[in-house]
Amino acid sequence: MIPDRIIEQGTLSVAGGRASVEVRLPWYRALPASCISGAKLRVDGVEAPADSLRWEMNGREFTFAEMKTNTVQWWFPTDSAVLSGDLSVDAGEHEVRVDLMLYIPYIIISDDEVLHIEEHDTKTMTARQVEEARA
Repeated sequence: MIPDRIIEQGTLSVAGGRASVEVRLPWYRALPASCISGAKLRVDGVEAPADSLRWEMNGREFTFAEMKTNTVQWWFPTDSAVLSGDLSVDAGEHEVRVDLMLYIPYIIISDDEVLHIEEHDTKTMTARQVEEARA
């Protein structure tokens, strides 16, 4: 619905072999974590492995499997989430693509199905190297 605003410009960060980018909800109403059915992260055409993807919102990090039944955490249109994955990214300018798959639980399209949307955004931005936190 608002695909050109999914990726927050200038938020590509790299730390310890992981790339991350801030993303915004391409919908006009808040959704529970369980409605975020998946995402893909690509930098310069290279896709992060699906099993390495992590989603951070409300200060907590999740796998997509953990979010599948999570109705406690909500993603609000005014809040950015962080999508990260294992990708080796050098300094400099890169093309970043994010694909989001969402379920809209209150729009019923048949007896047993709710609206499923897929939105995509691509932006060019400079990678920012971030120091890893030390334990």
